[in-house]
Formats: sequence, C-alpha cells, structure tokens
Amino acid sequence: MSTDDKRIREFAYQIWESEGQPEGQESRHWEMACKLAEAEALAPKKPAKAAASKPAVSKTANGKAGNGKVAAPKAKTKPAAASAVIPPGEKAEKKPRAARKPPAV
Repeated sequence: MSTDDKRIREFAYQIWESEGQPEGQESRHWEMACKLAEAEALAPKKPAKAAASKPAVSKTANGKAGNGKVAAPKAKTKPAAASAVIPPGEKAEKKPRAARKPPAV
C-alpha cells in the first residue's frame, strides 16, 4: 500500500467517524478523502523554520532591539462591563457619572 493510499484511508476513516460511523457510505467517504489528499498534495509546502539559523533578536516595547531577554506576558484583565452579568430581559442600572472638573485657566 502506497503512502497516498494510507493517507486517503486515514482521511476516509476520519470522515466516517465525524459523520457518526454511518453504514453504506464507503464510496462517498473514499471520494471525499481522495479530494482532500489531492488538495493536500497540491498545497504549497511551508519550509520548517530552523531555530539555529538566525540569532533571536527581541524587540522592546518601543520597537528597538533589546538585549535578548524576553519580558513576561502581561496578565489579561477583564473589562469593567464583564464583571457584572445581567440576565436577558433585565436592564442594567446606569451609574451616575462624576462631575467634570472645570478646565484650568
């Protein structure tokens, strides 16, 4: 069995499983798998990135090259509106805004 036949068989099996393992659909699954395998073969191959080929240069927040140290990712915070869940059909109570300060002269 060639590699292409094995790949088609894998695709057909995945299609069969995804449809709930119906009986009597073998030829349709095989045709679908052939088309998937053909599309996969025609798709452009992406070259694997060589990690050692280029030295890693990190950029700081201002876009300039740094010293190679990578900063820890910032913690994500919830938006203020996400803190209170309002059931459907109920209106949210609006909080009064603070008075604006007069502009400095």
